[in-house]
Amino acid sequence: MDIPSMLAVLTGVAMELQDCAFELLQGVTVTDRAEVAFRDVDVAILLGATPRAEDMRCDDQFKYNVRIFRSQGMALDTYAKKTVKVLVVGSSANTNCLVAMTSAPSIPPENFSCLTRLGQNRAQAQLALTLGMGAGSVRNVIVWGTPSSTQLPDIEHASVTRDSRPAGLQQALRGADRLAFQQRRETVVRTGCTMSVACAICDHLRALWSGTSEGELVSMGVISNGNSYGVPEQLIYSFPVTVKDGSWQIVAGLRVSEICRLRMAQSAQELLEERKGALTALARSNL
Repeated sequence: MDIPSMLAVLTGVAMELQDCAFELLQGVTVTDRAEVAFRDVDVAILLGATPRAEDMRCDDQFKYNVRIFRSQGMALDTYAKKTVKVLVVGSSANTNCLVAMTSAPSIPPENFSCLTRLGQNRAQAQLALTLGMGAGSVRNVIVWGTPSSTQLPDIEHASVTRDSRPAGLQQALRGADRLAFQQRRETVVRTGCTMSVACAICDHLRALWSGTSEGELVSMGVISNGNSYGVPEQLIYSFPVTVKDGSWQIVAGLRVSEICRLRMAQSAQELLEERKGALTALARSNL
């Protein structure tokens, strides 16, 4: 689904999907109508959002994105299954997810999440490069908060597979360059590449659908209610979670370093300010 002016592009995407001859693909529907796109869906991936342009005021970005995600939340509320899993990708994903969730009161809040798995994948890949290993050997890097300049990969709980554990792992973990993580993110964003985003979406949904393995932690932006880390309630905030039978649970009681706690608080404050602006715009749109 997209706006009418993008239907020709979507038709091209549909043709490409069909030409790939995926065995599991049963069909593709191209539409600009919410009642068609959202009816009885099991999973909704919300990609579209207005990015912050250099000359755009923050209030204007909130206004545009509230309009988008309010309408999509209302469509989910009206047409989707009440068990639908909703993944918000469009930036600012945390606050856009909150708007969609608020606009769909008949769907449980825990069914909404936003994408922070890209940050986890990127940090794990970078750590693997530092260790001279394959990316699949590293897991359980945690991303707290929001995918922004305050995002910090927490490598304190990272692990590598037993059969490939290098000598001096702890020294390598402590020596990993956290600044390089931010620089890599900014470089990739400037290039406009999207394959890593698509891969992260697949990883996120696979965990939601099939669960996490024993000892595995994955990063997801979820509702903060009841967390044990002092993050304010009613925020969509990235935590380490485990998933079983389609339900996620925030992993409680992990050791958190002082620098991580500082960045977590900065992320929470950023999201509180975004929430205030978004809810103000949402209230005005309801007038």
